[in-house]
Amino acid sequence: MSLTQDEKICQVTESTMVIGIDIASEEHYARAFDWRGVELGKVFSFENSAEGFRRFSEWIRGLSEKAEKSHVLIGAEPTGHYWFSLGVYLRDKGVKLVLVNPYHVKQTKELDDNHPSKTDRKDPKTIAKLLIEGRYSEPYIPEGVYAELRVAMNCRWRILKEITSAKNRIQRWLKIYFPEHKTVFGSFDCVSSMAILRIAPMPADLKTLGADGINAVWRKAKLRAVGIKRAARLYTAASCSLPRCLTADVQSKVTA
Repeated sequence: MSLTQDEKICQVTESTMVIGIDIASEEHYARAFDWRGVELGKVFSFENSAEGFRRFSEWIRGLSEKAEKSHVLIGAEPTGHYWFSLGVYLRDKGVKLVLVNPYHVKQTKELDDNHPSKTDRKDPKTIAKLLIEGRYSEPYIPEGVYAELRVAMNCRWRILKEITSAKNRIQRWLKIYFPEHKTVFGSFDCVSSMAILRIAPMPADLKTLGADGINAVWRKAKLRAVGIKRAARLYTAASCSLPRCLTADVQSKVTA
């Protein structure tokens, strides 16, 4: 159950140390504040690595003891995937990491100096102030089989995107160099069509094969749904297609 903004504000008490982190690909920057927004210590930088996270934990421990703070609330701006490793590390250490909306950071950073500039020192302070005001959300970091499912789903979406991109490129080439192809096949990516496109992608290639050669390709692939009649139709369509210029270099890429 998500907390209301008032409940989030009430979580920040006099014993809470609020830390804002500016996430980057290689090095992160952190600043710590008390519940009123008074800074505790100086800006701290640490690497996006196990050693960097260990140094960050020691910095938090030392600063908490010095400022006499018993609770820690850490917030960051979700910059791509760079916060994942830090989030898992803090979760395993039992430390809460929350996320702030990048749009809120952008709109708030002008309050201190009336300038929209982005710096490693400025952003952590802006993030920390948003935490004190309760303007954050708690991320869900899956564990075990749920983490594996998330990775699997990301891989699936990436593969589907690549497949769609490849299909669009093939259809583009067919519309340019062999628009008559669609009169023979209901779908360009059916098994019989793809078997021919791998060997003879251009009308000139089909004319060289001839109807018997086209049929032989299907027989070799053990396709029973097509035969000499479909091969003759494809050969006729290729013969009627207008010749289109294609350089040898592009021809090799199409065949590949």
